Amino acid sequence: MKKTVLFLLISYSLNAQIKGVVVDENNIPIPYVNIWVENENIGTTSEENGSFQLNVSKDKNLIFSAIGYKKSTTFFKEKIVLEKEFYKLEDVVIQTSKQTKEIEIGDSKKIHHRQLSGDKPWIYGKLFSYETKYSETSFLKSIIFYTDSRKEKAKIKIRVYEVKDSIPTNDILYEDLIVTVKKGMRKNKIDVSKYKIMFPKNGLIVGLEWLIIDFNKYDFDYKDGKSEKILVSYAPDLVINYSDIENSYRFSGGKWTKNKIIFFKTKNKNPWDNKVMVPAINLILTN
Repeated sequence: MKKTVLFLLISYSLNAQIKGVVVDENNIPIPYVNIWVENENIGTTSEENGSFQLNVSKDKNLIFSAIGYKKSTTFFKEKIVLEKEFYKLEDVVIQTSKQTKEIEIGDSKKIHHRQLSGDKPWIYGKLFSYETKYSETSFLKSIIFYTDSRKEKAKIKIRVYEVKDSIPTNDILYEDLIVTVKKGMRKNKIDVSKYKIMFPKNGLIVGLEWLIIDFNKYDFDYKDGKSEKILVSYAPDLVINYSDIENSYRFSGGKWTKNKIIFFKTKNKNPWDNKVMVPAINLILTN
């Protein structure tokens, strides 16, 4: 079956020029920190021991972002210290999930079109708007997403965000949710019921964050016209669908961008013509 490979705005870096480590205020390494060069298409992820490396000059500002820590924009230092983020909790009414009924929302399906990360820690997100019918199944039970991984047990981070002015804002999850996926085309179903997330009236955005770590690294052949190149990417590749609604987002360079439909006419109709690319994500809601 024909497979279509699509790229985000990928550029590939050479050998790393700087090396550092990300730690907390107690000097404990922080794994899987999202790291970008400010306003540039250059980024990476810290390894399990907090270490990172980048092909960039030392005078550039770097943006460090991780769940549970304050975002930091700073020039390069061999040791980056992130401060913990303390959230002010509003008064809430505690409700218990019965889980006696459930619905699946999202309309995503498995197709052989995939998105590669290149060598950047993109977050690829999908918006789920609130509908009144969700009031009977107001708890988020599971997140379903489709992957086509070149590596066995590739790791990826799941993010869930509040929405403000149609842009992702605060993390709803209070801890890293790192999951592994099997090699090949897979449907991944992740139980998130323990977080007791109620579907917000403003909607929510589920993001899939590529981890630019050695474990996920692989080489692939890329044909550019008549020439062939061997490039580096990081598993897993994400399955994508196409939508008439602008409901997908990408995080790069330390900021969010809403993906837009680009209208054009072609002689040969493609499934992505006059559509927006969306990561194949569904949700299961329960009562």
